[in-house]
Amino acid sequence: MKKIVILGAGESGVGAALLAKKQGFDVFVSDKSPIKENFKAELDEAQIAYESGVHTEGVILTADEVIKSPGIPEKIALIHTIQRHHIPIVSEIEFASRFTNAKIVGITGSNGKTTTTSLTYHIFKTGGLDVAVGGNIGRSFARLLAEEPEHEFYVLELSSFQLDGIHTFRPFISILLNITPDHLDRYDYKMANYVASKFRITMNQTEDDIFITNKEDLEIKKFRETNIIQPNEWVISTHFDSDLLRGRFDMTKSNLRGPHNYFNASCAIAAAIVCGVSDAKIQLGLETFVNAPHRLEFVANVKGTDYINDSKATNVDSVYWALSAMKRPTVLILGGQDKGNDYTPLDKLVREKVKAIVCMGVDNKKLLEHFTPIVKNIEETHSMADAVRVAATYTEGGDTVLLAPACASFDLFKNYEDRGEQFRKVVSALEL
Repeated sequence: MKKIVILGAGESGVGAALLAKKQGFDVFVSDKSPIKENFKAELDEAQIAYESGVHTEGVILTADEVIKSPGIPEKIALIHTIQRHHIPIVSEIEFASRFTNAKIVGITGSNGKTTTTSLTYHIFKTGGLDVAVGGNIGRSFARLLAEEPEHEFYVLELSSFQLDGIHTFRPFISILLNITPDHLDRYDYKMANYVASKFRITMNQTEDDIFITNKEDLEIKKFRETNIIQPNEWVISTHFDSDLLRGRFDMTKSNLRGPHNYFNASCAIAAAIVCGVSDAKIQLGLETFVNAPHRLEFVANVKGTDYINDSKATNVDSVYWALSAMKRPTVLILGGQDKGNDYTPLDKLVREKVKAIVCMGVDNKKLLEHFTPIVKNIEETHSMADAVRVAATYTEGGDTVLLAPACASFDLFKNYEDRGEQFRKVVSALEL
């Protein structure tokens, strides 16, 4: 019996373990961190052997194949040891794809993946297609295949880390939304390496498949000039002059706002058209879609000021598009764990739209140095409660307070969800 060792016991790893067990493999799960109780319970119930808080190298090296969770870097010593022993290492996405003949819609990009994935799924479902959604959001691809009967379509959000571990994975439709600097610490701080990782989504596609991408994205354009792409390309403009939207679909009836979301919608619409969804059903899907939390999420109107939660805006490009969507004078809450950000792309929009910046983080020095010459009002805070309180002092009726941090959340919060939920809670208290 072939032995599968899975490194990492989060959603991806446990999903892979359940699928491998279902397929009759000898399965062992190893996580160097403590495994969460809910995942332990699932492994126990499925009678899957595991270790928690340690990697036992001697056991791991008995594998015929290793499935590596996406959060584990390629550079750690254990991965190098496995490679020296010529044991194949794949991602959970790669492993899962071996056990389905369904049509896969794979969606990647630096920003907008979750919105586009969720919207594509919603439109497909509204259009009557047999579809499931997962990958980097919700349930892992492997878990979907382990727990449900096979669907005709799977819509998957895919990170660059997941794509790094594919070899034969082939989506019927691939969508590459954009490429801006992110996670460069995993790519030797070389943008070209990160770009190549994103384009792996197309590596196994043929002329019978579809590649939907961004006409204006500079990194995408540069890569396409020197590399051959096999699938049929649908190149969509971010300026919304495509027939996909103009005169055919009414985005004013959608809850989505901002030019970046109109582009995301264009990509979802294109995928739906390819898969045979009618225009009427696509329009209905646009009108009934509710976006995931923490993405330009309206929280409340307090004394005439709108409070908007865009905690998922964890890089500069996300904040750029969030500010582009603002129609009222804005107080911007920025800050967190800096990822080597260059804030210069925000300067013009900050001058035009931002009346005050509230920095929120353990170390706000970089933000203060960059934006002090640009915006008249800028203050430093170290908690969500203080950030919202200070932001409120700069508002008048008709303004917006926008939480769009441009940074990771880990200096003050568990994750971006925790940050967004604390924002909601503090804003709700303002209403009392």
